[in-house]
Amino acid sequence: MERVAVVGAGLIGGAWAIVFARAGHPVRIWDPVAGAAERSMAVARERLADLAAAGLIAEAPEAVAARITIAATLDECLEGAAHVQENGPERVEVKREGFARLDALCGPEVVLASSTSGIPASAFTEGLAGRARCLVAHPVNPPYLVPLVELVGAPWTDAAVVARTRALMEGAGQVAVTALRETRGFVLNRLQAALVAEAFRLVRDGVMSVEDVDACVKDGLGLRWSFMGPFETIDMNAPGGVADYAARFGALMGGITEEQTPFLYDAATVAKVDAARRAVLAREAIAQRSGWRDRRLMALIGHRRTQPS
Repeated sequence: MERVAVVGAGLIGGAWAIVFARAGHPVRIWDPVAGAAERSMAVARERLADLAAAGLIAEAPEAVAARITIAATLDECLEGAAHVQENGPERVEVKREGFARLDALCGPEVVLASSTSGIPASAFTEGLAGRARCLVAHPVNPPYLVPLVELVGAPWTDAAVVARTRALMEGAGQVAVTALRETRGFVLNRLQAALVAEAFRLVRDGVMSVEDVDACVKDGLGLRWSFMGPFETIDMNAPGGVADYAARFGALMGGITEEQTPFLYDAATVAKVDAARRAVLAREAIAQRSGWRDRRLMALIGHRRTQPS
């Protein structure tokens, strides 16, 4: 199995280490902040124990964790790696500096992928000698439970690098999707942004409460969307499929989108939604509730594995 280097040991970096180690890859993890990699490993061991308890890994948690090694230096982390997964801060100047260093240290055969949530690879790889082997591999948090990963190359990224990264991700149990060109925020974030913006607008305009908007998704749209995408959903919402759906509902749905002006997260609406959430979940309880979310995701994944596609 190819060695993977995980550069940056925060929330996403530690989660990626689990993904690759679970698939059998030897992983080295490094972070410039003292103690960060050690804290990440402690969390990884807890998550691996949860995965084992949910029946989502076949091996003992200790066996998976043993494939993850903390590197003392960046050079040590990169040694022998075939793939580098970078997880640094979301600032373009930091990405640019970090990728310049990775490009200088890694041989030309090593793929350099960034976990960035919204910065296109073209913004931080253009001036690199090895820019053709750089791309974005944007995960969904946490990637060891939510398997989707968006592969987004810059205009100069070698198609073979994208294909190789897709094969690596799929071999590690992820669901890889490939963007045909760069877009602002990438595809998953754009889909999420559209729904979240409308949710805020409905609260701002006094149409529905925060709790009931959430219910519309978790007890409505989300039930279907946990195993079908939007196109497959509408294909089954009219007897004649997508074309029939558009004929029946196109005027209504199109008219709704005409009303959906940009939402720029004004302070008053954000404060209203935040107050509603804090009334049911104290800020200091968010981390605990996130653990509950992960266990529910584990249960859902376990159920899905028993069902036909």
